[in-house]
Amino acid sequence: MKNTLSILFLSFLLVSCQQTIKPEDISKINGYWEIQKVVFDDGEDKDYAINESYDYFEIGANRVGFRKKVKPQLDGTFLVNNTYENARVRFKDGKVFIEYATPYARWTEELVAISDKELVFRNAEKKEYHYKKAESINILGDGKKTE
Repeated sequence: MKNTLSILFLSFLLVSCQQTIKPEDISKINGYWEIQKVVFDDGEDKDYAINESYDYFEIGANRVGFRKKVKPQLDGTFLVNNTYENARVRFKDGKVFIEYATPYARWTEELVAISDKELVFRNAEKKEYHYKKAESINILGDGKKTE
């Protein structure tokens, strides 16, 4: 009996800790994000200490937008190319999904957590991608303010 109650309590605790993402939270995705780590389905982590590229998201009020890779430069700017992935946000059964499309592929990731400083996605292989909000780099000391 004690084991059953313990299992029920732990199950309730895990379910109640999951973040509820609301439509108004989607605007927090917009901007530059730096990957911190990937958590595999077996619980193993892969940390990313240095990143040569960031992900830039731009999702409009209609929940449609894009994601593209950008490279931070030493003067605080970002090097950008014309490659991007179309992105669409979809709410279903209390969960939030980002559907990506390029001319070559389509895939979906679940948005697990979002805040002003953290972003977590889970893909179909149960890998979780943990991002932190990226800040521009300016190590040249030229006195210019970066955007």
